[in-house]
Parts: sequence; C-alpha cells; structure tokens
Amino acid sequence: MKTILKRSSLLITLVFTIIVKAADPFISFVKTENSVVLKEHNSSLMLFSDSDSDKGILRAVANLQSDFQKVTGVQPNLISQSSGVNGMLIIIGEAGKSKTIDALIKAKKIDGNSIKGKNEKYIIQNISNPFPGFSEAIVIAGSDKRGTIYGIYEMSQQIGVSPWYYWADVPVEKKENLYFKKGIYTDGEPAVEYRGIFLNDEEPSLGGWARATFGGINSKFYEKVFELILRMKGNYIWPAMWGKAFYDDDALSEPFSE
Repeated sequence: MKTILKRSSLLITLVFTIIVKAADPFISFVKTENSVVLKEHNSSLMLFSDSDSDKGILRAVANLQSDFQKVTGVQPNLISQSSGVNGMLIIIGEAGKSKTIDALIKAKKIDGNSIKGKNEKYIIQNISNPFPGFSEAIVIAGSDKRGTIYGIYEMSQQIGVSPWYYWADVPVEKKENLYFKKGIYTDGEPAVEYRGIFLNDEEPSLGGWARATFGGINSKFYEKVFELILRMKGNYIWPAMWGKAFYDDDALSEPFSE
C-alpha cells in the first residue's frame, strides 16, 4: 500500500489466485539472434490502435505509453494510421472489432482461430510486413475487450512495470534498450470466471486515506483500484459498502465498472 497504509491495520483480502499460466518472458534487455528491436537509444517506437477502439482499451493504451516512458524515458506516440511514419510499431486491437486486427487475420499474419470465440484471451507476437513501409511489428490482439487489455498490461509488466507500482510503490528500473523475443505468447483463457478484489473493513484506515488522497472513496479512488485489477488480469470487485453506495456516491464511478 502507499506509505500511510503500510503503517495501518487495513486488511485487503485478495481473491486473486492466479490460475492462468503466465506468458513466457518475451522482453530482453540484450539483443540476441532471435529478437527484434523494440526500443533502442536512437530508435523510435509507436503504438497503433484504431481511432474507434473501445475507450477501455484506449485507457490501457495510454497507460502503456506512460509505462514505456517510466522505463525508457521516452513516451511512444499513439497513431491510428500508418502512412507517413516509420519505426517499430506495437499494433493493438480486439478481434472482430478492430479493422486492423481483422485485416491481419485475413492476411494470415496472425491466427484468428487462436482468439476468435475465446474468453478474455490475448496473443502477443511479432509479424513481418504489417503495413507498406514497415518490415516488422509486434501485435497485441485480444479475443474481447478484457483480453486485449490484459495483453496490454502483460507488455507493461514484462518491460518492468509491476501491477503494484502505485499501491506498493514498486520501483521501475530504467532500461535504455528493449528487445522482443520472436514468438507467440499468451496466458490462454482464464480457468476461473470471476477474479478480483474484496475491500474488507475499509473504515477507518482505507476511508481516511482515500478522503485525504482523493476526496473520498470515489471515481478517482476506483480508477486506481480498477487499474490494479486489470493489470492483475482480474474482472471483478466487491466494493466498499460501509455507509456507501458505489453508483450513488459518485456517478463517475459507473463508467469504470463497464
């Protein structure tokens, strides 16, 4: 927890029993014969996502931009069209809703059967010649919205940003060079349908800290909680309820729960 909470008696019960197997390591900090440059000192990196992507996916993409900046000191640009740019691309999208991902499936650059009809699954892989003028790209493709988001945050974790960077003050180690090990990576489908957090005995410790930090147990607070849940590949929360009502106390909390 943040500094105040480390000294409190707050109990947060985590029901994250990680059933899915973690994706194999795909980021290295030293170039090998079987790797491609993701980011080097003088190279450029861009994130590509369709402009009409789900707002939850775009929020995670924005976090990925920030995470790359934490690690490398440089924030990659987010683009939605490939013309007039060059450099390494990370292409991000949801199968069946992203025209770019669907085009890559149709061109057999990625295997659509590995994600179509699946639940909360992602694949991360390198591909060749994704667009004219680009010889290489990394693709993060999800079977659905959450699968795509989980893939985004898997990339964040593998470059060195812990899901607990905020709540437990886990430091981020600076790296000038990042390389992607060629291959296809996935956690598969979750074995447990609902995975999340139960906030237990939120008063006075959590409530006092949240009021001092965010002005209450409100949408600003839940934004951080939900980000943690998604970074941990969860999909469920049992919200704090001591004299509180999640939807009534702050109407802005509702969009975070969609």
